[in-house]
This record gives sequence, C-alpha cells and structure tokens, in this order.
Amino acid sequence: MRTLVRVAILMAAVALSVAAQQPDNSACQGCHDAGQKLVGNAHGDVACISCHLKHQDYPHPANVPKPQCAACHTQMASDYQSGVHGQAVAKGNHGAPDCGTCHGAAHEVKLPDAAAFRGAVPDTCGMCHSEIADQYKTSVHGKSLAQGNMSAPVCSDCHGEHNILAKGNSQSPVNARNIRNTCGQCHGNVSLSRRLGLPQDRLTTFDASYHGLASASGSQTVANCASCHGVHNILPSSDPKSMVSAKNLPHTCGQCHPGAGTRFAIGPVHMVEGGAKEPPAMRYVRMFYLLVIPGTIGLMILHNGGDWLRKLARFHRMGPMARMGVPSDEARMLTFERTQHFLLATSFIVLAWTGLALKFPDAFWAKPLLLGENLGLRRNVHRTAAVVMTIVAFMHVFSLIFNKRLRDHWMHMMPRFSDATGALLNTAYNLGLRNARPKLTSHSYIEKAEYWAVVWGTLVMIVTGCLLWFNNWAMAFLPKAVLDVATSVHWFEAILASLAILVWHLYSVIFDPEVYPMDTAWLTGKSPRSRPADAPSIAATAESAE
Repeated sequence: MRTLVRVAILMAAVALSVAAQQPDNSACQGCHDAGQKLVGNAHGDVACISCHLKHQDYPHPANVPKPQCAACHTQMASDYQSGVHGQAVAKGNHGAPDCGTCHGAAHEVKLPDAAAFRGAVPDTCGMCHSEIADQYKTSVHGKSLAQGNMSAPVCSDCHGEHNILAKGNSQSPVNARNIRNTCGQCHGNVSLSRRLGLPQDRLTTFDASYHGLASASGSQTVANCASCHGVHNILPSSDPKSMVSAKNLPHTCGQCHPGAGTRFAIGPVHMVEGGAKEPPAMRYVRMFYLLVIPGTIGLMILHNGGDWLRKLARFHRMGPMARMGVPSDEARMLTFERTQHFLLATSFIVLAWTGLALKFPDAFWAKPLLLGENLGLRRNVHRTAAVVMTIVAFMHVFSLIFNKRLRDHWMHMMPRFSDATGALLNTAYNLGLRNARPKLTSHSYIEKAEYWAVVWGTLVMIVTGCLLWFNNWAMAFLPKAVLDVATSVHWFEAILASLAILVWHLYSVIFDPEVYPMDTAWLTGKSPRSRPADAPSIAATAESAE
C-alpha cells in the first residue's frame, strides 16, 4: 500500500512539473494566432514573453525591436558569426542566409532532429547552392536520403551546421587535412557500415596506405577520400560516371600520377591484408617475411645470448686470462672502408628514423620531422639519406673493381664451406650442446653473414625505394601490383634490417664481452678482439681464398 502511495505522489509531482513547464500564452492568443503555430515545433515550450519585449504595454509600441535568436542561442549565434554566412552578412551581404533562411519563421521552426527537417536540408541549402544540390541528389548519399535513409549524410554532416567554414580554413571539416575524419564519421563506424551493408575496411585500408600515412603526418597535398571519390557527386564504382569506375581510374589517378593505368589496369586500391582482392604476390611476400623475420631474429638472439653467457662465465672464472689468443694487430678495416662504414651507418640511421616517422607520425621522436611535412622535410631527408646509401654502394663496387688492395682485403669475406661447419659448431657451443669452442678465423661466418646481408638488403632497398620514389614512372609502365609489392618488401626489409642491426651487429661491436665497451675497428681500423694462436690471420685467409 505504501508503495502505491509513493508511486502516486511521484506521478503527481511529475505532472505538476510538466504543467509548470508549459508556457501560459493564453493572454497573447486572444489577439494573436501565432501561438497556435508553436504547437509541436521547436519553440512549443517557449513562452511569448521570453522573446517579445514590452508585451505588457498595450497597445504595443511600434518601435519595439524584433526578438533576436542570439538572446537564447548564444553559442549557435557565435558559431554563425565565425562561419562563412555570418562573415558575409558582416561584410554587407544581406542576401546571405540568416537563422530564418534555414530554420524558417520563429513560430514555425521545426525540431532539427525531426526526419522532415533533416530530409529537407539539401533543398534548404540548394536555395543558394542549386548546382551543388543537384549533384548531391544524384550521388549515392542523395539517393540514399531520398529512399528514406536518415543515416545518409546531408550537407550539415560534412560542412557543419552554424559554424560553416571555407574549405581553405584548417578548422573546416572539409579541409584537406580533415577529410579523412569527416568521411570516417560514417565509413569508420563499423556498426553503421554493417547495418547499411557498406564495406567496413575503407578507413583502415586508407590509413595503412601511403596516402593515409602521409595525411596522418600532416601533408595537405596527398590524395584523400574526396580526391578519388569526388565531393558532392560521389557515385558507386559500378556507375560508368563514377571517378572510381575501372575505366575512369586512369584519369582519376592521373591527376597526381600522369600516365597511371594506361598500360595495365590499376586494380584494387582499398586492399585488406589477406583479403580476397589481395594480389597473390602480396600474400607470398607477407608470409615470407612473417616467417623469416621472427625465425632469423630468434636464431640471432639464441646465438648471441648463448655466446654472452659463455663468455661472461669464462671471464668470471678466469679473469684476465679469459682473453687467450694472439692480439690482433692487423687492419680489419682500411681507411676507405671506414669512410664507407661511417656513411652507411649514418644514412641507415636516418633512413630508419624518417621511414618509421611516416609509419608512426604520432610518436614523440617523429614530431621534429613532421613540423615541416608540408614542405616535405621528412620526405626530403629520407631521400637524401637514400642517395647517400646508394652512393656508398657504388663506392664499394668501384673500389673492388679498381683498387687491388681493397679487393685483396675483401677476399677474406668470400664465403667458404668451412663457414657453415663453423656456424653449426659454434652455435652448438653457445647453446651448451658441446664443450669445445671451434676455432674461427678473424673474419668468420659472423662477419660474412652480416656483410652479405648488408649487400642483399641494400640492393633490395635501392630497387624498391626507386620504384616508390619514381612512382609516376612505375604506375605508367608497370602494374599497380608491382608498386604494392615494392611497398610491402621495402617495409618488411627495413624491419628485418633494423632488428638485425640491433640484435646481431650491436652485440658484435658493443655488447660482446671480448670488445666491450666498443670494437674500435670502425674508428682506428684495429680491433681489441683477439684470435686463437693457431687460427689463420686475415692475410692467410685471403691467400687461401685466392
């Protein structure tokens, strides 16, 4: 019983509250029928006295100013004044739209979230922008709205409502740097895409592409959604008039890449890793590197980890006597080789930094490069480093051809069958599978494997990098799939090279207990590393290789 009483009291309180909120416009309605128009519209719960001044004077003074929307809608009024329409009015263009132009008379303002209001937005904007409105109505968005889909975007969803800004304004939703987020409101909404049967990967595949990465880095010149799909005249790819129709892609892509698709079909653009439209070559590249990278780096960690533990135990047990062998007084790196090494190391570090900055633009270490992205700072630094690395590669080749001393010194880097045996035995020793450490030459499989990995990696990075740098040529004379494969190989090879440097090379020259804190061969040409007394010297190894 008490519960019923409490419920009755609560309902009565709610009813009184609702009644108190209803305006009493009876006095005004005795003369004015405007009050009847308020029923059911946006101002239905607003009292006449809230907007009309000096209502109590009768007859009403003739000079009473008309009610101003800004009196109640201060934020909207502020947004309007900062928008293109408000600025046009401020400059004296009295034909520019005001509140009443879009919302109607104050007594007939419809609720903005009503289907009738939303469905009329294109016609409302079309009163001034008739040509654009006609394009919109024939687009996928306009047709969807006409079919009753209130989730379809209208003018205000893309351009804003009251604070409409020019597209050149960096704060505008339709500015080049913001297009991705504006389109992503719908095409990045998985729930909405699923409900409407739209592809759910368009935003993620764009973000993973070069266009998306460059856009995230701040570039305003790279292609965005509107560059390819259009603005108001967006049509499905199956429509022959669509900018992304197969027959129109050469022209669409050709706006940035002259000649693209003139020899080979451009093919799918929004590709999902492992998706049905992914070229087989892309799948094989990914599978190859996803096996090779963890396998290679994992073996390196096992090899070097075992070596470190073995040497640490030996140094702890034997102290200075652990450095048994003949001090190496031979030049492991000649002056010209040290110059090449410095240029190679410097260019590699810069390439890794600038390349990863494109992939991870939000990282703190990428910010300095992206401050000047619109001027191409990151891109130009990356390409400059690439040119330096390419020059070093040619320097090395020419030195081997024209300089006998360098060529003779290089001979000890030629692979031999004994290197494979040494690698197996030494790895087994490092892992504790055998007690005796094998005798290795001054330049063993450790240095040789790294040298030939650098040769191969440099060649791959130069070839794929040139395809990406000269992408206009590549798209004009080669299938787009070649560029996609080059992009994938370039990225995976960079990851493999960076990890190999960290795990393999830095251990050999810094963290190896025999040379810690640093192998100075890259500075002085000579290494503190000793070699067994009966191990062949560099010169002897080179002679036997000849």
